[in-house]
Amino acid sequence: MRKRDDIDAAPSTLNRTRVRPILALLVGCLALPATAAADSLATFNARFEDATRRMNNQALAALWEEDGISLLPETPPILGKRAISAFVEKAIGEFPGAKMKSFTLSCADPIQSGGLATEWCFEHQVVNLGDGKTFDGRGRMLLVLRRGADGRWRLLREMWNAAESAPAK
Repeated sequence: MRKRDDIDAAPSTLNRTRVRPILALLVGCLALPATAAADSLATFNARFEDATRRMNNQALAALWEEDGISLLPETPPILGKRAISAFVEKAIGEFPGAKMKSFTLSCADPIQSGGLATEWCFEHQVVNLGDGKTFDGRGRMLLVLRRGADGRWRLLREMWNAAESAPAK
């Protein structure tokens, strides 16, 4: 895992658009169905990254806790799994031909305490929007996860903001 100093911490100077919060939420809420075995954070992140690349929106319910909250720029807090699911469905509907061209995720500083864990991540995504336009965006996310009785990590809180460049190597 990368350490805090390896990831760009400069404040964003990018213009915020409607596309940014929509795609940010997609990044924060996608995952493959978990196996019956207990997840590690690395397993959760691998599922998160793979599903985001595939834009697998059906995995939303499996990833979020019922009382999850998503915090996006210029958007009121999105409270609860049902509201998060509705937001994503509406967002996807605005870009029906969108396809993820590339996605990378780099997470750092995981902390686990009992049934809770936190980590922060840098993401870069390139999405063909289906109208001849391309979205090329970077962001930072703070994730708070809760381990369920089934051993699976799920998102309890997610906060995303724009990042201006790639993390330092």
